[in-house]
Amino acid sequence: MSKINPYIGFNGKTREAMTFYKDIFGGDLEFREVKGSPMEQYWQSAPEGAIYHAALTNGDDIIMMGSDMSGPNGHIAGNIIQLAITCTSEEEINTFFNKLAVDGTIMDPLKDQFWGAIFGAVKDKYGISWMLNYNK
Repeated sequence: MSKINPYIGFNGKTREAMTFYKDIFGGDLEFREVKGSPMEQYWQSAPEGAIYHAALTNGDDIIMMGSDMSGPNGHIAGNIIQLAITCTSEEEINTFFNKLAVDGTIMDPLKDQFWGAIFGAVKDKYGISWMLNYNK
């Protein structure tokens, strides 16, 4: 079954914020740094220790993700939270993506990514930003 999870932009405070939430909710916390990763091409001036992806998981009940990175307009109040859908098949990610894109804006088309998944991002007609991921 697919899941929808919050994906929060922390504007340089991802490590601090996600550690805070781990102290509250428990679970396992993973950080992926910009420096030395393929994401460095998008943020070449990233400060030391900048995080492109963090995930806090505690069973299937709590999955919270975050990043220091932002879109081309930077961190603006109202755009710091996106909804991330973890899809269960290539058919499902295509269906969800195409339906969310109707009268919306494709931010990042569906394509194969370096982490072994198909990923895309879309802003729906109501202004809600969605990130869709299918791990092959």
